[in-house]
Formats: sequence, structure tokens, C-alpha cells
Amino acid sequence: QVQLVESGGGLVQAGGSLRLSCAASGRTFSSRAMGWFRQAPGKEREFVAAINWSGDSTYYAYSVEGRFTISRDNAKNTVYLQMNSLKPEDTAVYYCNGGGLYGSSWYRAGDYWGQGTQVTVSS
Repeated sequence: QVQLVESGGGLVQAGGSLRLSCAASGRTFSSRAMGWFRQAPGKEREFVAAINWSGDSTYYAYSVEGRFTISRDNAKNTVYLQMNSLKPEDTAVYYCNGGGLYGSSWYRAGDYWGQGTQVTVSS
């Protein structure tokens, strides 16, 4: 059974940082793109960041570019999202996605989703 398990969420003040992790089990995603999405209360789930299978190409939503960094460790079957300069509008449940299709300026979500981790940024 494939599982994606996110961790690292929490409560942080505006301007602070958090690092999310997404550990995969049940299959390896080392040859597949991975992504992060988020969903704020009352809003649609939206794309945040994606990374290609080797980790040498990344793509970000405009709202987070320059503040967030996605990375991966294929040996650990884990993808990360480093979030700096956090803003109250970054408050959301963050979801890891696996097995998607990746282009240099687009990402199509795959079939595998984690359960989500809450990020709350206070002003």
C-alpha cells in the first residue's frame, strides 16, 4: 500500500520558517516528479511547488517563489518544502503529491496524496 506521510507543520509567527517533509512508503518515487499543494479554509486546493525526478528542476507558484524551496532525497524517498518569510496568507493544510507529470513550467498532479499537515501563520 502506497503512503505519503507529511510532517513538520505547526504554528509560526509571520516572517518565520518551517520545513515540511513528505516520506513515501510502499513504492519508490525516485523516478517520478513530486509536488506540494495547499488548501486554505473555504478555498480550492492550489499548487505550491513541484520537483522533477532527479531534483535538478523545480517549479513554483508565483505566490511562493523566492520564499519556498522544494527539494528531495531519493535515497530516503522523501521530498521537502522549506518555507521562509511566512505570511498569514500561507496558512493552509499542505499536501504532498506523488507520481505527477512535470514540465519546466507546469505540474500535473499524480494519483498519490498524503493526509496533509496544518500550517498556521500568525500576524
